[in-house]
Amino acid sequence: MMMRLLPCIAVALAALLAALLAGTAIGETNLAPGVVGQVLANHLWQAGYPVDLIDAGIVWNYRLPRTLVAAACGAGLATCGVILQALLRNPLAEPYLLGLSAGASTGAVLVGLLGFGSLALSMSGGAFIGALAAFALVLVLSRAAGPSNNNAQVILAGIAGSQLFNALTAFLITMSATAEQARGILFWLLGNLSGVRWPSVWLAVPVVLFGLLVCLWHRRALDAFTFGADSAASLGIPVRRTQLLLISCAALVTAVMVSIVGAIGFVGLVIPHALRLLLGPGHSRLLPASALGGALFLIAADILSRTLIPGQVVPVGVVTALLGAPVFALILVSRRGHP
Repeated sequence: MMMRLLPCIAVALAALLAALLAGTAIGETNLAPGVVGQVLANHLWQAGYPVDLIDAGIVWNYRLPRTLVAAACGAGLATCGVILQALLRNPLAEPYLLGLSAGASTGAVLVGLLGFGSLALSMSGGAFIGALAAFALVLVLSRAAGPSNNNAQVILAGIAGSQLFNALTAFLITMSATAEQARGILFWLLGNLSGVRWPSVWLAVPVVLFGLLVCLWHRRALDAFTFGADSAASLGIPVRRTQLLLISCAALVTAVMVSIVGAIGFVGLVIPHALRLLLGPGHSRLLPASALGGALFLIAADILSRTLIPGQVVPVGVVTALLGAPVFALILVSRRGHP
């Protein structure tokens, strides 16, 4: 089995490196791959290549951290989608089902309108707090519905929380935001990688790797949950504790991603479904494949967001929706006749 696994790992790493190179080279001003390689060599091991300072700044300070965060965000959202679809046994489950996106939006808008410190930093902090508040509300509502393994309780609690926080966000923007503030907030809410720098990389990448490792550790339990909580319990899996741990892990990863880049939809919905059709439901393969697929998908969407309209950057969340909606429709058609 190891002999078959090594080529797959090599191909996956090669695809990810190629995507990272493309994301760093392609943009408003295209750079040759050789220039990108020279800039990276100068920063990583003092190679001393003569590189234009503007090109070096574009690669190291702007595009590379942006592409790394896009990869981390895509991997994290796709992984969370796999987890929630398995735990809740709902094909429409995705990272924002728990109201995290709506709560993050409310937190970001509230802190942004109050104007504490740097707008980007304050909105990120407010988004993280708002996402955690939404998750806490969902937990309280689902517990208040009574002790039950009915996943509909969690889903309905997430819908209720989303509606509440969406209403609060609309109220805050309507009552307090100027036209300029409203435009900036809307751009952030649609998913935006423009403000990403190296501190975001040091936050996003470790969080996603930690979340992926936790989920891989529980891959057998996720396989059991695919057949229902009763089946998992019959195999000796502590159902409630495992559910709470994995849902909390998905909530934490999603909250961090949303706090950095805003709400980027369809990644956690489309990628798990597409790869489940190709690889089957086994989480030993599905989890790492979804992480890789999510990373590649969001890097490609970010490249399109920078090049689709010359001289203008389209919010990456708009691009993922434009790409994800037809892909999801094709997946639905391909599943015709399947349970």
